[in-house]
Amino acid sequence: MRVAAGESQQAQQNWRYCGGQIKLWRESAGVTRQGLADEAGYDYEYVKSMECGRRRPTLRLLQIADQMCGAGGKLTAAHEFMKPEPFPARSQEYMLLEAEAFVVHHYALGLVPGLLQTGQYARALISESCPPLDDETVEERVRARLARQEALTRRTGAVYGFVMHEAALRTEVGGPKVMRQQLRQLLEAGALRNVSIQVLPFGKCSGLALNGPFVLLETVEHEHFAYVEGPETSALHADADKVSHLRQVHGMIRMQALGVEESAALIGKVAEEL
Repeated sequence: MRVAAGESQQAQQNWRYCGGQIKLWRESAGVTRQGLADEAGYDYEYVKSMECGRRRPTLRLLQIADQMCGAGGKLTAAHEFMKPEPFPARSQEYMLLEAEAFVVHHYALGLVPGLLQTGQYARALISESCPPLDDETVEERVRARLARQEALTRRTGAVYGFVMHEAALRTEVGGPKVMRQQLRQLLEAGALRNVSIQVLPFGKCSGLALNGPFVLLETVEHEHFAYVEGPETSALHADADKVSHLRQVHGMIRMQALGVEESAALIGKVAEEL
């Protein structure tokens, strides 16, 4: 059975159990799946995927099923255990480390790093996930992404360095208006004394820069980690050799990047062109 990508094993087990309970109550009450789908305003296959645990049962489905099957609130109560997770399972360990890291160096290739995204930019990205996420999951993940950004102003003793490929500035996520607002937020974030933002121009350090984004972390105990994330997978590295290799790559990319002031000027110029 195909399960939803990005969800933890526990979340998937909760989905399957809850979906099974919906099916049992429905069949016991003599309610057809099509009847439940029609009443909830969903199509048949969407309800089937929730009953089979391939999708998270929505609050609406739980409420309608509860009413139609006479469950007396027992199905609706399951929503407490169906709340979407704030981060995909594959990135949860990294998020814990990032929240406590003393130094964060992020190299971004085609997208603005999550720690610097506006709400509209983040929503445009997350809502375009494939397979599509339900609205509640989208909003929870946007909320969680914005909450991460509080660290930039709250943890003023931590150092945050960002190097972004010029492609990240020119990829119009959400359209020109959203992108213009995003670029302006980059300028505001770059003005913080513990944050530096640099841009790697097109044509610079191409061999290394196009291999993909990554993050380097250092904890208060001076442990070093490297996090590499792709469209379908991610890896958190603690191996000294692997971390050292990516630190060398980051150093070479950073040397080819524009300085902080030059980068701010380019970001402002791209914003004006939109």
